[in-house]
Amino acid sequence: MVVIKDPEVARRVARAVVSDIALYNAKKVEEGIANDNLFDLLKVEIGEGREYYGRRVDPELAQSTNFFNEALVDVLVKPTGRIPSRAW
Repeated sequence: MVVIKDPEVARRVARAVVSDIALYNAKKVEEGIANDNLFDLLKVEIGEGREYYGRRVDPELAQSTNFFNEALVDVLVKPTGRIPSRAW
């Protein structure tokens, strides 16, 4: 597997990984947003995604950026603003 050193490619990989988490766990995402426990419900899936991202991206780049966490917010949380939640 090729180690990614380009920041823009690393950002896209992070977003793709989180998109897959959202796609394959749509019910958990809705439930987690509604009950304000999204990250608890997806703990395993997010951990696996973060691990995969860490294997693909150069360790120095991964440590010096916040792409995976940004993707969690942008791809997993922001699109769910239509779901009623105690969080908002």
